Amino acid sequence: MKKVFYLNTCDTCRKILAQFDLTDWELREIKKQPVTSEELEEMYKLTKSYEALFSRKSTQIKLRGLDVKSLGEKDFKELILDHYTFLKRPVFMTDKEIFVGNDKKNVEALQSFFGVSQ
Repeated sequence: MKKVFYLNTCDTCRKILAQFDLTDWELREIKKQPVTSEELEEMYKLTKSYEALFSRKSTQIKLRGLDVKSLGEKDFKELILDHYTFLKRPVFMTDKEIFVGNDKKNVEALQSFFGVSQ
């Protein structure tokens, strides 16, 4: 399995995806095809945390008046399944590895995984 979960309207996602040869990867635009419960479980098995998959930059946090500090793992899971913007992105997932988000450390790990020089 090789899947990438991303948002087409996100410039950062597009910039990161453009760095790699994704010919044999399944590309999932999460607004058109939201993450399924089964896929979220697969992600969880690799991260051991729903919070690690949760985007603290989601505009829905403010709109819903959420206090992120008071949320538990069950809350993070339900929110990610409820609205696509709660998933930190992009998410690159294989059977054994997962790369979540766009922070520098993660992008460098992805570049190393793909054998792309930085």
